[in-house]
Amino acid sequence: MSTAATLTEAVRAGLAQVADPLKAPAMRAYMKSAMPYRGVAKPARRVLTRELFAEHPLEDRKSFTNTALELWRNAEYREERYVAIDLTGYHSYARWQDSSLLPLYEEMIVTGAWWDYVDEIAIRRVGPILRAEPATVRPLMVRWSRDADLWRRRTSVICQVGAKEHTDTVLLARTTEATLDEPDFFLRKGIGWALREYAKTDPEWVRQFVGDHPALSALSRREALRRIG
Repeated sequence: MSTAATLTEAVRAGLAQVADPLKAPAMRAYMKSAMPYRGVAKPARRVLTRELFAEHPLEDRKSFTNTALELWRNAEYREERYVAIDLTGYHSYARWQDSSLLPLYEEMIVTGAWWDYVDEIAIRRVGPILRAEPATVRPLMVRWSRDADLWRRRTSVICQVGAKEHTDTVLLARTTEATLDEPDFFLRKGIGWALREYAKTDPEWVRQFVGDHPALSALSRREALRRIG
């Protein structure tokens, strides 16, 4: 059996072992999830994945990608998909974080189609690759901001949350402007979140941007200016 297959089996067995079935229904209801939960809270999952990832190292990029996809595509419980995302962020595989992984993250974004998956991938996976390879990723984010898929659009807006002084404000403006007219709550909230976070670094830029864009929804405007008035 390959190392990848061994890790996949170990993850599923480990989640079953630490599961709390009494917590599972409430977790599923909170996330409005069609997929059931095992009932594994994030702290317990962190302990489990830290042990399993160390015990079952993946030898190359292909094994890494295939394992993440196996856990993602064939998940029976939502926690398996969380572990797939955890795996992509494991420190031992940081050397593989480049634009060649964008198809993997795009699949997770589009098929996951909910904030608990998308926000982690957008901010902690796509965002760092954008900053490392702006010439490659920036045009993609511009295209995603006009895409038919809601979650690609949200990713394009929020992928720079936490970038602080490394924020590409031209890109932030373009992706935000492309989604100004969207009525969807998650897009409006995402716009407000992205602007609010950047306001911690440059409040005047955000205040000016909001003032220049009266078409911003009340929700986006309120979120953007929450800390600066």
